Amino acid sequence: MAIFGAHVLVACIVACAGLLWLRSRSSSKEMRDIPGTMGWPVIGETFSFISDFSSPAGILSFMRDRQKRFGKVFKTYVLGRITVFMTGREAAKILLSGKDGVVSLNLFYTGKQVLGPTSLLTTNGEEHKKLRRLIGEPLSIDALKKHFDFINELAVQTLETWLGRRVLVLEEASSFTLKVIANMLVSLEPEGEEQEKFRANFKVISSSFASLPLKVPGTAFHRGLKARNRMYAMLDSVISRRREGGEVRGDFLQTLLRKHAGDDADKLTDAQLKDNILTLLVAGHDTTTAGLTWLVKFLGENPEVLEKLREEHLQIRERLNGTSHLGWSDVNNMPYTNKVMNETLRRATILPWFSRKAAQDFSIDGYDIKKGTSVNLDVVSIHHDPAVFADPGRFHPDRFDVSLVSGRQIS
Repeated sequence: MAIFGAHVLVACIVACAGLLWLRSRSSSKEMRDIPGTMGWPVIGETFSFISDFSSPAGILSFMRDRQKRFGKVFKTYVLGRITVFMTGREAAKILLSGKDGVVSLNLFYTGKQVLGPTSLLTTNGEEHKKLRRLIGEPLSIDALKKHFDFINELAVQTLETWLGRRVLVLEEASSFTLKVIANMLVSLEPEGEEQEKFRANFKVISSSFASLPLKVPGTAFHRGLKARNRMYAMLDSVISRRREGGEVRGDFLQTLLRKHAGDDADKLTDAQLKDNILTLLVAGHDTTTAGLTWLVKFLGENPEVLEKLREEHLQIRERLNGTSHLGWSDVNNMPYTNKVMNETLRRATILPWFSRKAAQDFSIDGYDIKKGTSVNLDVVSIHHDPAVFADPGRFHPDRFDVSLVSGRQIS
């Protein structure tokens, strides 16, 4: 019986993949004038895409190879979706500004299902603008200042535990980042049983984003949805206590509840609160974790940069009479640290592409993009363009001493 069930599951997967491919072939006819290749039947160029993405050169090698063959705008079929990749200033202006509603956000099915229908990343148009307005203030610099002491203290405590032991940087960065974001959003304590449950559920949720969209027990997607429901149950109890006035904190959730308490037009529902808390967790955790991990790697590979960075912080510590208790004014007085961070974001390109969907027909570089087309901004090529960043493969923070030519980095 188990073998029969496995055969049925495999057959369903193959059938779905075949349908996706057939659908993509019909869509590709509308893009016949756009250069590129659809690759092999069913899988397209997915294997090449994943292989290059996992290589030391990263996805840049995939992009450069096709740009040499097809130009700055090309089509391909990867990860079950036909898409058009584009790079350069004009592409960045169109795809990132969203001006005049030309493009909208474009998550994969699994991401939409996990984040929920009221997430900032799954809504478009006026609803998206409303959500951005409502949740924007609690994410401002002024709001961040309130949490600075907590972040600084946790960073010091975390680094002190690194002394004399082997450190798995990615795991440490992930744990630190999640503790910070969870505390900022819902005042979750960095240690204890609730934190462990929260982290366990979050790890399962994160792993489900790159899974096959099969709501079948035992699959990563099904486990992710179950973990999300468990996390939402935790948030339900927190939101309920806050609404009833039984608990008051100085976090993101409390700010939203207080700000819109008497305004029915702008009042966020519990579903909207939960979907967007999860959205901020996912978006903030993955990018910050990756950034911290790359930072440690680059500093380890460039001892002269590490030494200059250490000198700047020793000078700050001297001004603080040997303590590690930074103030917000100290953060604004770290010019070399700021350059190191900018160079890390450029070299690593944490988000190598931004995925959008054409909400209307538009043209770029002489090519017509039809409404409904999946379009991706190739950011990694912008960050490694020698016309903008001399010797782009070198980790060189001092490049930010001078003004960059048009087409700067996208962080």
